[in-house]
Amino acid sequence: MHVHAHPDDESSKGAASTAMYVAQGVDVHVVTCTGGERGSILNPKMERPDILANMTEVRRQEMERARDILGITQHWLGFVDSGWPEGDPKPPLPEGCFGLVPLEEAVAPLVRLIREVRPHVLTTYDERGGYPHPDHVKCHEISVAAFEAAADPERYPDLGEPWRVSKLYYHHSFNRPRMEALHEAMLAHGLESPWEERLREWKHEPEWDARITTRVPCSDFFGVRDQALLAHATQIDPDGMWFAIPRELQAEVWPTEDFELVTSYVDSPTPEDDLFAGISADSADSAESGAA
Repeated sequence: MHVHAHPDDESSKGAASTAMYVAQGVDVHVVTCTGGERGSILNPKMERPDILANMTEVRRQEMERARDILGITQHWLGFVDSGWPEGDPKPPLPEGCFGLVPLEEAVAPLVRLIREVRPHVLTTYDERGGYPHPDHVKCHEISVAAFEAAADPERYPDLGEPWRVSKLYYHHSFNRPRMEALHEAMLAHGLESPWEERLREWKHEPEWDARITTRVPCSDFFGVRDQALLAHATQIDPDGMWFAIPRELQAEVWPTEDFELVTSYVDSPTPEDDLFAGISADSADSAESGAA
């Protein structure tokens, strides 16, 4: 189960490994916390009055296309997009948005889903949210809280039988070593790198990058990832930075998607190359008894 803030996040973070696991027969669920109603239109070709007037429905349709491309089951939590606050100082978040929902209230529907779906692996964002969007930070908070609460029979007792998820991961797709490697490869091939300016501004944090524990080889599914990204036509410019680096070069230079193992109730020594490392039929069966 992947927990994401907005429609399109499931396609920009971990989508190739998602598609790989689906191809292997894994039942993959994506939870989308908000409808992305306040998302900006980032594809100039989609800046049309009819799109702006129907953003909620358009983003739902985009999510349905991406869902079908990835082969996942997708769930809406039903919260309202907080939007990206701009200005200095930043304005208050809009009333009723996801970022302002009390934690105990926001956690409840995710606890219900975890107990219903009974996943063995849960992925979400790190404590920074991947980047500091209020919905990404809130997504992190409710995911970690629900991971713990779903296993506790005293928490939310009316939301189903307790279930202990075996492993919790954070996404680390946009790590500096990966971007540096892709940047250098582009320059070595005489190509313009889309990461040059970003890398100049990116603070070096070796201790942060060292948190990566799990690199999942999934380059055979980069094409599926790209098709899922393109399904989010209001958010993804096909002529933009997402596709500036040739797929073949990406597969050669950095053929993995990267994660941090945060909590594990199974024996899974790191480094790993599989989100399901250590999960056997026996350990999966014991998740239910462990919750009790």
